[in-house]
Amino acid sequence: MKIHRKVNLKPNRLIFLAAKLLVVIFCQYSFGQTPTPTPRAEDEEIRIDSRLVVVPVSVTDAQGNPVAGLRKEDFQVFEEGKKQTVQAVGAADVVPLEIAILFDISSSTGAMFKFEQQTAAQFLREVMKPIDRASVFSMGQAPVLVLPRDTREKAAQAILSLTPTKESTAFFDTVAEAANYLAKNAPAGSRKVILVISDGEDTNSAAIAKAIQSGINKSGSDFDRMSRENRYQFTVKLRNDAGNGERRRVAKSLQDSDTVFYSINPAGSSYLLNSISVFGQQNMELFANETGGSAYLPRFAPIDTSDALANASNSKKNSEVLANIFKSLANELQAQYLIQYYSDTEYPNGRFVKLDVRLTDPTRGRLRARQGYYVKN
Repeated sequence: MKIHRKVNLKPNRLIFLAAKLLVVIFCQYSFGQTPTPTPRAEDEEIRIDSRLVVVPVSVTDAQGNPVAGLRKEDFQVFEEGKKQTVQAVGAADVVPLEIAILFDISSSTGAMFKFEQQTAAQFLREVMKPIDRASVFSMGQAPVLVLPRDTREKAAQAILSLTPTKESTAFFDTVAEAANYLAKNAPAGSRKVILVISDGEDTNSAAIAKAIQSGINKSGSDFDRMSRENRYQFTVKLRNDAGNGERRRVAKSLQDSDTVFYSINPAGSSYLLNSISVFGQQNMELFANETGGSAYLPRFAPIDTSDALANASNSKKNSEVLANIFKSLANELQAQYLIQYYSDTEYPNGRFVKLDVRLTDPTRGRLRARQGYYVKN
C-alpha cells in the first residue's frame, strides 16, 4: 500500500495542526496505534511518502505451542538489512482469520480422501472463531469456488460435500485464484491463509496445458515416433519448464495478497516415485517458505491392500497422523501475529524486497515469517 501526500505549510497554526492530524489518521490504520509524528518547522514542506507493509508471522515454543502476549517491541523487522520501526502488531485472538481451503478432487486423490475431508471439517470447527471466515475451492480440471467466504459450519459442510473425480489438476491456477480472491474480498487488516490439501501436481493449469500442446506441435512427427517412455519424459520436461514460470507467477500472487501458504500432501513418501510429484512437493515447500507457512508431508500407511485387518489398523494410524498435523496447523494459526510498518525507501515497481523478521529475545520462541514482498507503487 503506497501512501503519498505533499503538503506545503504556511505559518498558519491551523494548517499545521491539520497536517499533523492527517499523519495520525494514516497511522490509525495500524490496529488503532497512533505513533506521534515528529514536529517540523512550520514553513517547511512535509512529504509523506511511505509504503504500508504487512508481515504475517507465527511464533511457537519448542513443543510447537503458540506463544501468546507478544507486543511490537518484541519484534524486529529488517528491510534489505535496514531496521524498520514497527508501527503495530495484532495477535490472533483479536485479528480476524480469512482462510481459503483448496481441496484436490482430481485423479491424484487417494484412499485417504474421506479422512482428509472429515479432519479438515473438524479442524475448521475447532480453529475458527465467529468473526473468522473461510472459503472453499475445489482443485480439479479448473479452479471452482465451492463456497464464498462464510462461517466455519458452512465451510465444514462444503468440504464434506466434495466428491472426487478423475479429472486433471489445475494446481497453479487454483492457488493463484484463491490468492486473488482473498486479496479482493478479505477485510483489510485480517490474517489471510491458504491451506492446500493436494500432492501439488499440476496437469491442467492454462499455461501448463498450452505449453505442453505447443511443444508437442513443434516436435511434429518426431513425437509420434517416440517410445511411450520417451513421450512421457518429453512431456514431463515441457510441463516442468512451463511450471517454473507458473511457480514464479503464483509465488508473486501469494506475496501480493499478503497470504500465508500451508499445504498437506496426502501422497506421503510415495511422492518420490516420479518427477512430477517431486516437482509438486517442491512447489508447495517454496510457497510455504516464502510466505512463512508450512508444507506438511505425512507418512501414511496403505489402506487399500488385500489385508482387511491391516487396512483397518492403518486407517486408524493414518487418522491419528492427520489429526496431529491439523493440530500443529491450528497451533500455528493461533500463534500468528500481523506486523505492520511503513517503509519510506524508494524501490522500483515490481522489485522483490527482502525481509528479515526476528524476535528481540530469540529465546521466546521459534518465529516463521514471509521472506519479502513485491513493491506496488
